[in-house]
Amino acid sequence: MSTQSPGTETQALREKHSAALASVLAALALTGMKLVVGLVSGSLGILSEAAHSGLDLVAAGVTFFAVRFSAQPPDRKHPYGHGKVENLSALVETLLLLATCAWIAVEAVDRLLHPKPVEATLWAAGVMAVSIVVDFTRSRMLMATAKKHNSQALQADALHFATDIWSSLVVLAGLGALVLAERLDPSTLAGQWLRRADSLAALAVSGIVLWVSVRMGRQAVDVLLDAGVQEAQDGIEKAVAGLADVLSVRRVRVRQSGPASFVDMLLGVRAGLGLEDGHLVVCQARAAAQAALPGADVLVELRPEEDGAAGLLDRAKAVADTFDLGVHDLDLRQADGVLLLNLHAEVPDSLSLAEAHRRINEMEANLRRVLGNACRVVTHIEPVGAHPGPSPEDPDSAGAMRQAIAEVVDETPGVCDLHGLVLLRSGARVSASFHCRMHPDTPITLAHDRTVALEAALRARLPQLIRITIHMEPDKTA
Repeated sequence: MSTQSPGTETQALREKHSAALASVLAALALTGMKLVVGLVSGSLGILSEAAHSGLDLVAAGVTFFAVRFSAQPPDRKHPYGHGKVENLSALVETLLLLATCAWIAVEAVDRLLHPKPVEATLWAAGVMAVSIVVDFTRSRMLMATAKKHNSQALQADALHFATDIWSSLVVLAGLGALVLAERLDPSTLAGQWLRRADSLAALAVSGIVLWVSVRMGRQAVDVLLDAGVQEAQDGIEKAVAGLADVLSVRRVRVRQSGPASFVDMLLGVRAGLGLEDGHLVVCQARAAAQAALPGADVLVELRPEEDGAAGLLDRAKAVADTFDLGVHDLDLRQADGVLLLNLHAEVPDSLSLAEAHRRINEMEANLRRVLGNACRVVTHIEPVGAHPGPSPEDPDSAGAMRQAIAEVVDETPGVCDLHGLVLLRSGARVSASFHCRMHPDTPITLAHDRTVALEAALRARLPQLIRITIHMEPDKTA
């Protein structure tokens, strides 16, 4: 939820409009000056700067209208507002700059191969000096306004003009090289290259513009695709994870739309939490998110979950669900002070091992974040359909195995009444679980020894048994 009042929003809009309009006027003046001096002097460096400033003028105009349009309130067609128009304008500026780079580079290479006379005059140097002063002033003004109001469009404009400072310095250096070349013999190697310094300066300008263009374009595309928010997302997750009554952070999503930010999160809370306590958790989570991302519109959803081992397993299953992976045989226990989670995960059989391993690694990283970074996760990867069914597929095999298990139980001293037998098959491997009874006065140590002996006998008789779970009960008839 935005924390700005209507009066503050109006003031912010006025400041952004003023900055964008000042940028348009400055670009118009610089473009005119550079164009006139470049045509008079014949300097490709200055003409390239005039073209650069001309596109800056177009970009500044796009920014001005984008700032005005993005300020429109949300409507039914645009529930998140019109802020992404600013990001679109930044992308348009990037494309314009790339076009400038192409023209400058082609013209510079042509002049390097076919030199043309260039006159390095005081007027040429003067207009570049004025350009540096104007660009420095408006770049600082635009960047300050962009940071204050989180405007990518104004930030793109500010980067343009910061780049203009460096490119203007390069052009000045090229003009200085021309002056020096006039004092040297044109037949010398130094004299020949110094006379080409203007074209080399133009190439340097195009290189600078290309670097900044790619950087701005990447930022604009990231916002348009709701990417590049990992740092903010991680900060919010860390902030809300430490809140009382929050057992897990199941999901945090962040999206930007121009200067506005939107956050939605799903938190696991203690089962049985009262309405007032739940509302308090929502308020605390919203405040934590807005502290990490000021002015964000925050939506918080609560979901009750059990605490303890059962709750941890529920959280693990919820994480797996977000990756669209079937999981089973989850086993959670403490081992040497470390929480150990073993599980089986099913992946599409069309995947390669590398692709399947990458998906499992992403799931395990999220499991560690939910269960705690000290948790160790070990995943058995298998194709879909390899999970055991409710019973062995071959009825004859199932019957023979049940008979063999019953015989081993009968042959084990002190053990009786086999019941509740369940068999699960996974290919050629089978898991078995069942109940049986012993005399109620049997010492627990002896009961355990007999259970271990029974498991050993079963594995010797039926090597395909990969897991055996035996539940011992007191024989009430004894």
